[in-house]
Amino acid sequence: MLVLGIDPGTAICGYGLVDMTGNRLRPVFYGSVLTSKDMAPELRLKKIYDDISAIIEHYHPDYMSVEKLFFNRNVTTAIPVGQARGVVLLAAANHDIPILEFTPMQIKQSVVGTGSATKEQVIYMVMHLLNIREKIKPDDTADALAAAITGLNVAATRRWQEGK
Repeated sequence: MLVLGIDPGTAICGYGLVDMTGNRLRPVFYGSVLTSKDMAPELRLKKIYDDISAIIEHYHPDYMSVEKLFFNRNVTTAIPVGQARGVVLLAAANHDIPILEFTPMQIKQSVVGTGSATKEQVIYMVMHLLNIREKIKPDDTADALAAAITGLNVAATRRWQEGK
């Protein structure tokens, strides 16, 4: 089973494809879509949509696992992040990819074992679980891989419960 994890953002949109065969996890392709603050907002969103769509068309993931929008105080950053999340969900819908959504706390709980894990703990566990030797940069890419791992765990459990 192949899951595309996404950590949505306008400046940096992390993505990570992880494959699960049996109980073995394997990183397939990961990185971040980067856009410049000098680009028009609609062109930033188009780049995110086009790049994520190209990944979907090339790898044909079974699911997309997306981090839910979460913000404390900064509403001005929440709106562009929500827009990036929207184009990512649109890319999945246009390619008939089922969506799994998780809060940052659910992802941390799934990957590290505690919802209050630090960024460094998430990066460490993602590297450990996927046998990645070099530190994953930027953090958004590690978060996307963590979302993919969480999605794989949930999808595998659902399939097992359904007897598939």
